[in-house]
Amino acid sequence: MKAWVTALLLTTSLTAQAAPDLDALLGEIRQTQKQQQQVNTERERRFVNNRNEQAELLRKARAELGVQEKRSQSLQGEFDALQKELTTLSNRLNEEAGDLNQLVAVVRQAAGDLQAVADDSIISAEFPARVGRLSELAAGDQIPTATELEDMWYLLQQEMTETGKVSRFEADVIGVEGNAESRPVARVGPFTAVVGADYLQYLPGAGLKVLARQPGAGVRAQAEAFHEAEQGLQRLAIDPTRGSVLELLVEKPGLIERVRQGGGVGAVIIGLGLLGVVLALLQLVRLVITGARVRAQLKSLSDPRPGNPLGRVLQSAREANTEDAETLELMLDEAVLREVPRLQRGQGLVKLLAAVAPLLGLLGTVVGMIATFQAITLFGTGDPKLMAGGISQALVTTVLGLIAAIPLLFAHSLLVARSRGLIQVLDEQSAGLLARYLETPDAGRDQHE
Repeated sequence: MKAWVTALLLTTSLTAQAAPDLDALLGEIRQTQKQQQQVNTERERRFVNNRNEQAELLRKARAELGVQEKRSQSLQGEFDALQKELTTLSNRLNEEAGDLNQLVAVVRQAAGDLQAVADDSIISAEFPARVGRLSELAAGDQIPTATELEDMWYLLQQEMTETGKVSRFEADVIGVEGNAESRPVARVGPFTAVVGADYLQYLPGAGLKVLARQPGAGVRAQAEAFHEAEQGLQRLAIDPTRGSVLELLVEKPGLIERVRQGGGVGAVIIGLGLLGVVLALLQLVRLVITGARVRAQLKSLSDPRPGNPLGRVLQSAREANTEDAETLELMLDEAVLREVPRLQRGQGLVKLLAAVAPLLGLLGTVVGMIATFQAITLFGTGDPKLMAGGISQALVTTVLGLIAAIPLLFAHSLLVARSRGLIQVLDEQSAGLLARYLETPDAGRDQHE
C-alpha cells in the first residue's frame, strides 16, 4: 500500500509537471495500479509455491527422521549385544590370563627391586650393562619372554654369587682431580673396592671414584697389601653398609676443619693454650735442672756453689759473721725466701691460663648459640644445616677450652710439686744447719769461717 501511494504521488507530481491534463493523469494511475497488482499477484504465487515446497521438505525430513530412528534403535540393540559379548569375553580373558598377569607383575616388581640394588652396587662397576637390561625389563608393559625371564634369573644369581667373591678387573677410575684412568681394581663383594692404597666410591651412572678423604694410614696399608696380594689370606677393612660409611667419611671434617669451626674465640684459646704449654715446659726444664744441681750440692755440703739454690743458702750462712743463733736463723730464712720466687716463677701465669681457657670456651659457646638463634629467627628450623655453623662453634670452643685447661692444670700441679720439693730441701738443710750450729757452736762458727 505504501509503495502504491508513493508511486501515485510520484506519478501525480510528474504528470502535473509534464501534462496538466487530468484524464491522462488518471490513465497513468490506472496503468500503474494494474502493474502493481500484477507484481503483488506474482509475489503471492511465489510465496504459495515456496510454502508448498517447504511443506514437502518438512514431510521428507520427518520421514527420514523416522527411518533414522528405527535404524538407531536397531544399531543400539546391536551395540548392546556386542557390549555384552565383549564383557563376557573380557571376563573370560581375565580368568584365563589371571596367573599370567600376576607373573608379569611379579617379574616387573622383582626387576625393579633388583635394578635399585644394582644402581648402588659396586658390582655394577664390573658389569655395567646389567643396569640397562634391568631397566628395560622393569619399565616394559609387555609380557616378558622366556629369554627375558632367564636373563633376570641370571642377573639375580649373578648378584648373589658376586656378593661372596673377591674379584679383580680393569675399570675406569675417576681420580680426585676428576681425570678418568683405566686401573686395576680389587673388589670385595658389594662392600669395598680399592686401587692400591685408595678406597673407591661407586657413583651410579659415573662409575668408580677415588674418595676425596681416605681412612687412616693403617687401614690404607691393609688396602695396599690386599691389592698387591695374589693369593692367601689378607686383612682388609670393609664397609658393611655398602658405601654409606665411606660417604659419611668424606663429609666428616678433619682436625683443621674442626679447629676452624671454633672461629676467633677458638683461635684465642689455642694461642693461650700453646703459650701456657710452652711456659710450663720451660719452667719444668728449669726445675729439673735446678733439682739435679741441688742433688749434686747435697753430696758436698761443705763446698757450696752459687749455681743452685741450696749452694746460695749455704753460702749466705757461711758469710753470716754472727754468733747469735736467732740471727743466723733469720738470715737463713731470708736466703730461703729469696729462692722461693725463683722456684715458683711462671706458676701463677700457668694457673691463670688454665682458669681462663674454660671461660673462653664458655664465651665461644654463648657466641655460637647466639648465631644459632639468629639463623632460626631468619630461616626457621626447616634446614638444620643453617644452624650447624653456630652449634659447631659452640661445641668446638667448649672442647678447645677443656683441652687447653686440662693439661695446663696437670702442668701447674707438676710445677708446684717440684718447686715445693726443692723448697722443702732448702728448709730441711737450713734447719739441719741451724741444729748443728746450736749443738756445737764452735764447730758451726769454724764452718762459717
